[in-house]
Order: sequence, then C-alpha cells, then structure tokens
Amino acid sequence: MPPTTPEQALAELQAGNRRFVTGVPRHPNQDAGHRAAVADGQHPFAVIVGCSDSRLAAEIIFDRGLGDLFVVRTAGHTAGPEVLGSVEYAVTVLGTPLVVVLGHDSCGAVQAAREAVRTGTSPAGHLGAVVDAVAPSLLRAGRDGVEDLDAIIDIHIAQTVEALVARSAVLAERVDAGACTIVGMAYRLSAGEARIVAQIPATAPVTPVPAPAAPADPALAG
Repeated sequence: MPPTTPEQALAELQAGNRRFVTGVPRHPNQDAGHRAAVADGQHPFAVIVGCSDSRLAAEIIFDRGLGDLFVVRTAGHTAGPEVLGSVEYAVTVLGTPLVVVLGHDSCGAVQAAREAVRTGTSPAGHLGAVVDAVAPSLLRAGRDGVEDLDAIIDIHIAQTVEALVARSAVLAERVDAGACTIVGMAYRLSAGEARIVAQIPATAPVTPVPAPAAPADPALAG
C-alpha cells in the first residue's frame, strides 16, 4: 500500500534517497506487472516540484517507480500558474498528501538570476521570465546578508515552499486541514543526498538540516 499521510510519504522518500545514496536501490514498481496495474489510474504519494536540471530525476533520486511520484519540473523550480494548477490537481483530485520542492546546488537558474541582479540586466527571450521568478529570492538573500551560492539556493527553495501556500488557497486549505505537508529539499549533485531545508506546517515532525557553513575567507581572518 502506498503511504497515505504526509509523514509516511516523507519517510518513504527519505528511505528511497538513502538507498540511492548508498548504492543499493530497489527500483520498486518498475516491472511489467505494476505497469499494467497502474494503467487505469494513479495514486502518487508525493508531488515533486523540481528543477528541470538533467541530473535531478526524481524517480531515480528517491528510488521510486511508475505511479509513485507526480513530477512537475521547471528551470529553477519556478511556480507559475500552470505549476500551481498541476500541484492542486495532484493534491485535490489524486489525494496526494505530500508536496516536495526539490532544488539543488550549483543551480544554473539561480546563478543566472544572481548575475542579472548584479548587472541590472535580464536575459533575452523567455529565459528572462525564469530570472524574474528567481530574483525575489536573490533580493531576500541580499537583505539577509547571504552571499554563498548554495545558501542562496536554500533560500530560494524555502521561498518556493512559501509561495505555493501564499499563491494557492487550495493548497493552504489542505495544509491547514492537516491533509498535506509541503517540504523543501536541497539535493547535492555529487553526494546524491536530498536534505530538508524548509517545511510547512513547521510543526510537522521533520527537522530541517542546516546547510554546511561556508569556509571563512582567510583574508578576513584576524
């Protein structure tokens, strides 16, 4: 049986990620029999709002299979109307109890937005829309005095988590009712580990793991 509560769903994702990190994946629900079983309907236990980066394949990272995850991916995991509608569909129609915002270190979208903010310019074409969507996270990081790229990415993940609830009354109602939890995770490309950096509601039995501190600049040492 698939997980039916936010806590069970998160535990299942974390267990799959541990298997992936340690090199002992089970590849569940990827056989022909399960393919036939889910052909007539789906009941995913988690929504993944992830970055489009080719190294961030959710089913691999969390060691899951067909019908397990409802995945929505955009560059920089930006959350426009189509993304919000897709998440609302999974949570309300499919009854999915967990939403995960999945970002990663060295994110190109965040780097592009950082450069745009620094120079006061914006990329041509529709890439400018991605940069515009990420820019508020850069401004928030600036107000907090955060300059390390990976720490900025953690802020952007948290900002996306908050935006999902702020922009969707449907999701806010499901969260308030205890039917859904929204978690932000930061994925390390080389290590393969996805750690929690944000969550709503904050009272959920999940403890965010802080990002490692940036090394001190020797030039600033006393």
